Amino acid sequence: MAELAGVSVRTLHHYDEIGLVRPSARTPAGYRAYAPGDVERLREVLGYRRLGFALRDIADLVDDPATDAVAHLRRLRGLLEEQRDRTAAMVAAIDRELEARAMGIRTTPEEQLKVFGAQLYDTIGSAYPATRRTEPRIAARIWEALGDARTVLNVGAGTGSYEPPDREVTAVEPSAVMRAQRPADAAPCVAASAESLPFEDGSFDAAMAVSTVHHWPDPVAGLREMRRVARRVVVFTYDASSPGWLQRFWLTRDYLPEFARLLVDWPSLADLTQAIDGRAEPLLIPWDCEDGFFEAHWRRPEAYLDDRVRRAVSVWTRVGPEAEQRAVDALRDDLASGRWAERNRDLLALDAAELGLRLLVA
Repeated sequence: MAELAGVSVRTLHHYDEIGLVRPSARTPAGYRAYAPGDVERLREVLGYRRLGFALRDIADLVDDPATDAVAHLRRLRGLLEEQRDRTAAMVAAIDRELEARAMGIRTTPEEQLKVFGAQLYDTIGSAYPATRRTEPRIAARIWEALGDARTVLNVGAGTGSYEPPDREVTAVEPSAVMRAQRPADAAPCVAASAESLPFEDGSFDAAMAVSTVHHWPDPVAGLREMRRVARRVVVFTYDASSPGWLQRFWLTRDYLPEFARLLVDWPSLADLTQAIDGRAEPLLIPWDCEDGFFEAHWRRPEAYLDDRVRRAVSVWTRVGPEAEQRAVDALRDDLASGRWAERNRDLLALDAAELGLRLLVA
């Protein structure tokens, strides 16, 4: 067991002594014998341990009667994805400092500490209040779809954008960084994940999710949970299943083809819609969209040259610094030469664009 788990026999003995992983039986010779359930628990303990959790906290997690093995796996997957994104962000920060130093620019002590300190993720998240906010025209569609709902659950609520001000809202957000950035007068926020909502069936009139489903470890499971706890569901998401979807937006078509690999395992629009037993409606993006999500600047390409705009969109972190720098450099050159305007001259006459955003309503 020690060899399979990659730990020492002493570690297994310690887990047994403190009651963290107690083997179900002993052999006649006195050796510990692990049943399948014991192995499953050990896997969970090691997963949380390698993410840096203290043993006392791990004991609370694995002893939670409301969390089964599947829920633990989903939670671990989500934590690992967050760790991956933090690592990618750290690499991007180091690359920026290396580039600065190559140009003879010395970074400040504060900037140097942010590369490795806990402030790094806060720095990335701090871009949200500056560039991510409620777009009134999109909000109007979402709030209209909520119908006469008086109690609303906002799943993956982030910093609180799009929460209707005239209804009783409860927010769910797993990220402590995002929860900390919610305004003082924002709706009460629960630390939980979409796939395991801590509410009884039918607890809310409606449940909403805005630009968050793509961050969930299991989108279909999360949508089913929303349907379980609310009689009405409204979801603002993205369709990556229709033919030629990568060609809809000039940024992914001409500069960032790596976007496609981010959605390799993304459920189809039909699967997402079926999960809530609802329908999908196209959601056009106004040319002067106030919310700085990935597609928002489709008629303002210069915005993508702004590092603050990119830092508030997870796509750029997830594709990695090399793809990001290549895309930005190519776009900058094409804007300077007029090539971008020549390729996309038809966009300049549009007030709104259809770029695959969808409103799912049930």
